[in-house]
Amino acid sequence: MRAKPFLKWAGGKTQLIEQIKEQLPKNIKQNKFTYIEPFVGSGAVLFWMLEHFPNLGNAVINDINKDLTNSYDTIKNDVNGLIQILSEWEIEYHNFADDQDAKKEYYYKKRTLFNTRNSDQTTQSALFVFLNRTCFNGLYRVNRKNEFNVPIGSYKKPKICNTENLLAVSKVLQRVEILNGDYSKTLDYVTENTFFYFDPPYKPLSDTSSFNSYAKDEFNDKEQIRLKEFCDTLNEQGHQWILSNSDVKGKDPNNNFFDDLFANFNIMRVNARRSINANPNKRGKLTELLIKNI
Repeated sequence: MRAKPFLKWAGGKTQLIEQIKEQLPKNIKQNKFTYIEPFVGSGAVLFWMLEHFPNLGNAVINDINKDLTNSYDTIKNDVNGLIQILSEWEIEYHNFADDQDAKKEYYYKKRTLFNTRNSDQTTQSALFVFLNRTCFNGLYRVNRKNEFNVPIGSYKKPKICNTENLLAVSKVLQRVEILNGDYSKTLDYVTENTFFYFDPPYKPLSDTSSFNSYAKDEFNDKEQIRLKEFCDTLNEQGHQWILSNSDVKGKDPNNNFFDDLFANFNIMRVNARRSINANPNKRGKLTELLIKNI
């Protein structure tokens, strides 16, 4: 079985892989290279790269969300312990399929326990995966105290423990170095032939559409500009990169934020679909940006 994302994730890139594939460096299959993903999220592009490029010498992933990177680390190093816990919780949760009150009580107890962050790493990672599979729309959101605050979802019997996929993910993660912190430190891991894929928190299309509160610190316009400056550094050092982000110009034709910011690079608009919205009628097609220095 090929490894695929073990989480539901706002902005997951499964839908954009074909477009990203078309923009990859032409020489990527010819030489051994290092792949770096500084905002790994659910890892859709990571798992695709690991499957399709046997010449990938090193893979480095990073995310500022410690709960997320700890879960990657647990799957890499203690997948059997994680599977054991999730299997038990799945049975218990499914027993409440027809008892909404009991199911809610179970969910919110797990959420409270998660937010104490006092459990051992494997249990904490199990809580992270459990909440992701059972909360509203698989959304990960925290407040400024770093407390997960997403309500329970409406799934009757969600798949909480996908044993086969977790084992497949654990196998491919043996080839991956997992970092937690600011994306800028990934610069320490470059080799002569390095390719970066950036999937930062997207710039919101409106005041109510922000899903980038997956870390307690906001990724605002200042941060978008700092990331562009980091891309400038990579470009100057000869490293190749692709970056995805929202197309704010598609929402407001007068908004040239990214067109101006990345004017010296190649900007493409590609079709995408937003699937996380409380209103199903507002889930639909729109364009996103792929920007590259290749």
